[in-house]
Amino acid sequence: MLKLLLLLNVLSCQSAGKNDIPENGRNIQKVKAGVESISPLADRIRYTPNQIQVGADRMSQYVPTLENKKIGLVVNPTSMVKNTHLVDTLYKKKIQITKIFGPEHGLQGIVDAGSKIGNSTYKETNIPVISLYGKHHKPTVQDLEDVDILVFDIQDVGARFYTYISTLTYVMEAAAENNKKVIVLDRPNPNGFYVDGNILDTASRSFVGMHPIPIVHGMTIGEYAKMLNGEKWLKNGIQCDLQVVSCLGYDHTTVYTLPIAPSPNLNTQQSIYLYPALCLLEGTIVSMGRGTPEPFTVVGYPSYTKGNYSFTPEVTTGNKAPLYKGELCNGYALKDKASIIFKTKKIPLEWLLLLYKNSDKKKKDFFNTFFEKLAGGKMLQKQIKAGKTEAQIRKSWEKGLKEFKLIRKKYLLYKDFE
Repeated sequence: MLKLLLLLNVLSCQSAGKNDIPENGRNIQKVKAGVESISPLADRIRYTPNQIQVGADRMSQYVPTLENKKIGLVVNPTSMVKNTHLVDTLYKKKIQITKIFGPEHGLQGIVDAGSKIGNSTYKETNIPVISLYGKHHKPTVQDLEDVDILVFDIQDVGARFYTYISTLTYVMEAAAENNKKVIVLDRPNPNGFYVDGNILDTASRSFVGMHPIPIVHGMTIGEYAKMLNGEKWLKNGIQCDLQVVSCLGYDHTTVYTLPIAPSPNLNTQQSIYLYPALCLLEGTIVSMGRGTPEPFTVVGYPSYTKGNYSFTPEVTTGNKAPLYKGELCNGYALKDKASIIFKTKKIPLEWLLLLYKNSDKKKKDFFNTFFEKLAGGKMLQKQIKAGKTEAQIRKSWEKGLKEFKLIRKKYLLYKDFE
């Protein structure tokens, strides 16, 4: 009951609404040009600090292991020990940090999605910062020559195409190949209260989908690491020396609101809940609101003739060249629709199907080549083009989801939602 009340508190400012999208009463919103600085999530923490203790906070569980060792850290802005970054925390404790590795969006978390990130050094310490994005996804033998232990501490959001779990895969793989230990400092999954979506077809494997899991896997980053090892999904079935420092006070029914944006375009709690559904639209002609204050909560494009909302993408932090920059896009504002996901524990497909159905473009031009990678195979696009309903599409997911849930249960560290 307490957790239900917490959930209602989180959603109190959201309209439950109907699943249909109104098409009257257009709301026009114009973004001022310029660069915004990324800020903490708009929805502040809804729990007291004593209720959840993330892995990084439990320093007695891992700092003794790091003493007198050469340490490589895989981190970004979410890697906080209370109010201090993990790098600074360990540096003050005289832990020998020899390498820092940054994922997509970089160590500071402000680089555009998909953009190349160069190497650098950390502040005044001269510790090398090595990008694990672009062509250099995996630490090399040279990268790890002066590393004994790799510590991974990055906030994930629980979606197959969110690339931090791909970075984790390559880090664990490199560690296994070079006889290095990996310590994962676990953090709650804000989308960890359900499992849904099609299972990835490994023929369509890419950096935005590496393993046969659904779009929403319902696992923390630590649980996912255990599954990578246990299912022998690393290259050639190799396994790494893995330690997971679990969270305290968390389970898969917990309503967890992130205190720091995990990437530039997931800057509100609503965007994090909507991301598993709306990211599929990245593989279409539709803008998800990159370059507006509300990315991944608004959708549309210039020539769309339906909808009740308009927005104009401009240059912002993490969006140097947003899709349809400076053009008025027509579509829908969906931030109040996050409540649907809590009620159904399902990825809403209605917006993808509606935008395709109402598209004024030739249907063959609606999708781009990225859609197959995001969708984890060719089937979903074929189903949409064939006019399949959401219920029919979901029916095709059932067998794969049932099998995945059995695998998932083997690696859970926390009480499940079922």
